[in-house]
This record gives sequence, C-alpha cells and structure tokens, in this order.
Amino acid sequence: MRHERHNLVVIGGGPAGLAAAVAAREAGCSDILLIERDRILGGILNQCIHDGFGLHAFKEALSGPEYADRFIQKLRALNIPVMEKTIVLNLSKDKVMRISHEGEIKEIEAKAVVLAMGCRERTRGAISIPGHRPAGVYTAGTVQNLVNLENIMPGKTVCILGSGDIGLIMARRLTLEGAKVEAVFEVLPYSSGLQRNIRQCLDDYGIPLCLSTTVIDINGPNGRLEGVTVAQVDEKRRPISGTERNVPCDTLLLSVGLIPENELSREAEVSIDMITQGAVVDDSCMTNIPGIFACGNVLHVHDLVDFVSMEATKAGTSAAKYVAGRDGASDCIQVKPGRGVRYVVPQKITHGKNVSIAFRVAAPSCESVIQIKRGTEIIKEEKYSRLHPAEMVWVDLGDLDMSNTDDLEVSVK
Repeated sequence: MRHERHNLVVIGGGPAGLAAAVAAREAGCSDILLIERDRILGGILNQCIHDGFGLHAFKEALSGPEYADRFIQKLRALNIPVMEKTIVLNLSKDKVMRISHEGEIKEIEAKAVVLAMGCRERTRGAISIPGHRPAGVYTAGTVQNLVNLENIMPGKTVCILGSGDIGLIMARRLTLEGAKVEAVFEVLPYSSGLQRNIRQCLDDYGIPLCLSTTVIDINGPNGRLEGVTVAQVDEKRRPISGTERNVPCDTLLLSVGLIPENELSREAEVSIDMITQGAVVDDSCMTNIPGIFACGNVLHVHDLVDFVSMEATKAGTSAAKYVAGRDGASDCIQVKPGRGVRYVVPQKITHGKNVSIAFRVAAPSCESVIQIKRGTEIIKEEKYSRLHPAEMVWVDLGDLDMSNTDDLEVSVK
C-alpha cells in the first residue's frame, strides 16, 4: 500500500472545504491536499441553480455554481492539489486515513486535518412515516439533483413535507417546470425555512403552507404513489383525530432536516455535540483531537453558504497555524446555551482573539434581547426585532480576557 504524508488534508470539496483550503494556503501552509468524493468540486452548490448566494461574501447575488466557481478559481490559482473521485474510508485520531482513489488504496498521514464533509438529508425511515413503499417518495435534495442536473421531472402533482429551505426552493422550481405543488406541510407551528424563501417560493406562486400538519400515511398500493393522508397535530406533534384528509399526488418530497456527515469524525474519536450532531470545537474550529478541525455543515447546519465560507476560512487559517506550531491556545472557557437558545458554536474558547459565536434560538420571538453573560457579568446585549430558529445568529465578542475562566452563557430575554 502506498503511503503519503502531507501537512494538511482537507476532506470535502464543497464550499467549506474550498474556503478552508484557500485560507490555509493564504496563511502560509504550502503542503495541502484536498480530497473530494465526487467527480467535480463544489458540493451541493452544483445543483443549486437559483441565485441569492454570495450577498455577504461577494456583495452580489450569485447562483450556487457561480459561488463555487469563485473559490475553485482561487484554489487553482494557488496550485492546491485536489484528489477527486476519492473516498476516505477511515480516519484515526492520529490523523492517518485510508483512501480509495480510482481503484487504488492509499494511506495518508497528515499533521492536521480539516473535516468539511457536509451533511445529508433525513429520509422517510428517519421520521417513520407509515404506509406503502411506492415509487414517488424522494428527499428534496434528490429531486433538486434530478431536475437541475439530470433534466428529469419526478412527477406532475407534488406534496412537500417539511418547510426546510431546499423543500421551499423546490416548490418554486417544480412549479416553474410545470408541476402542480398542492401544498407544503409542516409539523411545527412555524416554518423551518428562511422567511425570504417563504415569500419568494410559496407566497409568490400561491402555494399553501399548512402549519401544525404532517403526513400520517403514504398511499400507493399499486407501486406508484397515489396520494398522502395528512392530519393536524397537537402541541406534542400527535395527530388530531378527525382532521385527517387525503391529498392526491404522484410525488412526495421530504424536506425534514439535515444531519452532519460525522462517521469519520466518530472514528477519529472526535467528541460530538448531541444537539448539533457535529463536533465540539473551540474558537479556532479545533475539535478535542489536536490537529483535527471541523467547519461548515459537518459542524452544524447553516442557513447561508456565506457563513459556511466565513467559518471555514477560520478553520483553514487555524489549521495552518497549527501546522506551523503557532497554535497559541491557553485556558478554556466553556460556552453554554441558556434560556431560549438551542445550541451555541463554538462550545469552548481557548484562544480568545476575535471571538465570534453562532447559535440558534429555540422558538420564534419578537422584540427580544440576546444576552451574553460571563459569570454574573453581562458582557454583551443586542436587541432583535425578530428571532427565528431557521435563522442562525452571529455575535462578535472581540478579544476576551482568558485569565477569567468563568463560563459564557447565551440566552434570550
């Protein structure tokens, strides 16, 4: 078996991996290898042909492929080697990985690794919808791939379960391609997608959004989906008897959440946050395993790719410093979610320079105050006219005094 050594290996050639590799090279790391399992770079962006990407990073509206191409061109200009059509089979905590590349097995040892594998969609099995198992049931991302890259329409009459952003965007896309989207059903009492996508993808096309409603049965006894049974749910998400109704359709899209791809992380004994299902990291994006960093949707699911790139830039820069022996970690401050906050990333601070934290609130609220406390001291307060679980909140804290090791708590008032 061939054995190679590199200073830095980036696993994943989507938006996170591209930004991390570029940032690491710009920070002085000369020996970088980027590994991507697909035949081309760009990740999920390649099938996102709608615009709206890059408003923060480039101050203009780009399509997904255009956004990816900006970073691919940077990568090529910096002569960063790439291995496409390559699968990382395993990863140890010693940062040794075994890869499969076009039929050849190699072993690669790295001084540092950036995990940027992205995320996957929840499937029907993950949410346990009863009923038949007919053709016509897809995840929203699969349909996006079929329509935008393969030029295949999945059906003519569509129902969508879940109001995640991909599902909302595909409601508009399928309508533009001639399908009839009957409705989007959401089990929560509020949408789980961005408000702008509700307006632009549903309201503008007259597509109903049915809140506190879910699919309780899939009907397709003859091998093809014929309809779904939906019902309203109570505050514990239990179907309410007497509210059932059948909605005829030949296609059901599931847009019911994303799961970070952390199988390799677990193999490397990286600690996983039970809420985010991503790694536990510090303010340099480093995990509990020295030299292994995580960023993008493998760390926690983002709503904007611009934020993925921002976070990945930090991870790549930090990895380059680690390789060069300029890590600079000191004491540890724990960062915890308080009242009204579902999770916070990073979960700990060990460097204290130019600290920013990202978090999601637990429920929608208006005229609220985000409060960040260190022990009993309030170190930051910010007012928000609207907070929503679908929209990640970023707060800059600047430089922190690392000699004061009181925990930070983020809460909503």
